[in-house]
Amino acid sequence: MKQSKVVLYVAMSLDGYIARLDGSVDWLYDVQGDGGDNGYGDFYKGVGVVVMGRLTYDEVLKISDEFLYAGKPCYVLTRREQAPDKYVHFTDEALDSLIPRLQAMTDGDVWLVGGGQLVQAFLEHELIDEVQLTLIPKLLGEGIPLFPAGTVPGNLKLTGLERMGQMVSICYEVIK
Repeated sequence: MKQSKVVLYVAMSLDGYIARLDGSVDWLYDVQGDGGDNGYGDFYKGVGVVVMGRLTYDEVLKISDEFLYAGKPCYVLTRREQAPDKYVHFTDEALDSLIPRLQAMTDGDVWLVGGGQLVQAFLEHELIDEVQLTLIPKLLGEGIPLFPAGTVPGNLKLTGLERMGQMVSICYEVIK
């Protein structure tokens, strides 16, 4: 079995935001892509486990009546007590133990969906192996940044670059 990677796969505005201040991602829906799914289907096939923060989970629930990640084990990190959910495992387990455990249970990659605070925590613990970033040609002016103030400095190695209509997909390996 191959060692699964932890992949941050996310769309970001040109000025560095992943959502509006209220958490909305409505600004993503009218951007001209490649005419298909912009590589999402191929990426998702390689995902074994989905991980996100509670605020991101709350926004995901607003996008569709059906849970978007129902076919994959999904872990939501939260400190709050949550009602049981048939699609989600809520946890407050420490990242240093949770992520290796999730990597061991899957042949696929661990997808870090977001948000910014969780990305920062993963970087602090050196848990992200790869960043797949889709740059959206919009300036939001304000919002939830992908890399909030206080993010741990780090180095990345460019491993891929692809134009998809008006968007650009950039792939980096995180240098540890």
